[in-house]
Amino acid sequence: MRTIGFLLNPIAGMGGRVGLKGTDGMVAEARERGAEPRAPGRAATALEALCAESEDIELYTAAEPMGGGVAESVGASAQLVGAEIEAPTTVEDTRRVLEAFLDREVDLVLFAGGDGTAVDVATTISEAGAETPILGVPAGVKIYSSVFAVTPRAAGRIAARYERVEPREINDIDEASYRDGEVTTELRGIARVPVAEAVQSAKQVGGGTVEQLTTAVAAEMREQPEVTYVLGPGSTLAAIKGELGIDGTPLGVDVWRDGKTLARDAGETAILGELGEKNVVIVSPIGGQGFVFGRGNQQISPQVLERATVEVVASRQKLESTGVLRVDTGDGDVDDSLRGWRRVRVGSFERRLLEVV
Repeated sequence: MRTIGFLLNPIAGMGGRVGLKGTDGMVAEARERGAEPRAPGRAATALEALCAESEDIELYTAAEPMGGGVAESVGASAQLVGAEIEAPTTVEDTRRVLEAFLDREVDLVLFAGGDGTAVDVATTISEAGAETPILGVPAGVKIYSSVFAVTPRAAGRIAARYERVEPREINDIDEASYRDGEVTTELRGIARVPVAEAVQSAKQVGGGTVEQLTTAVAAEMREQPEVTYVLGPGSTLAAIKGELGIDGTPLGVDVWRDGKTLARDAGETAILGELGEKNVVIVSPIGGQGFVFGRGNQQISPQVLERATVEVVASRQKLESTGVLRVDTGDGDVDDSLRGWRRVRVGSFERRLLEVV
């Protein structure tokens, strides 16, 4: 019998679709922009996979909104621990729930959230002098840590079946600086994590020279005045935006057509409002992880992707450390449509085949 403590950060990821690049301290603004909770649905997918994979699981979780409601919604039998919780939830709520898990000596803490949640979980376990393994269900906007499964479904399967653990890094960034276009990562801790191929790598910052690539992409965009381009975040796309001479945002999503910036640092609604008859989404994979959708660019939603073609661009150096591409849009049908072999542009004319898994 494997005992698992399941914890949900109910506000994780809310800022993504509306262009906030994170939710720390921004919940009210996210809601004003029309954001809806994202983490509960992803947590439900993980628990469904966990229950389907094994019946030999004893599950503990917190009261609603930090786990109990999600467990009940998928028919998972779970024992509630800790006191009642009032929204909005706090770090102290997280710590109290984790302490209850540790009192019951759970074999694994399965949590749904982002890097900030991972820091809170690992810190609480470390301060308690415990070595309980953890595994993240990816539900945040930016996920730089290597303690998360690549998808919610993979998280459930790994939690049910893993056989050994290994130390892995927890990284986080300053969201305020991130919103201003500056990425500064900081190692926040080390945690024991199940060993599995479907546990993601830590994000690598920097991908090598992209001058020839960005010049060629920008030149072709200028030759297509009828096409609306949705330009994702990251250094490679920032270089393309710079080549176009537009005042784009390096860590947000911009919409461009025929020499004009139609939307800067746009959320999902703004992007959809600017799409035309012909639309192209240009993105670059996250170095080391390979994600092209679902990490840091949730503004490019399934609804946007259904109305556009996708072009993936990357430096040769970045691809050497990537291996495969990954997608996690939150819509299984859209993810399936993106999977398979894809040509990734790496230069003026050169393209390399990489599999989207």
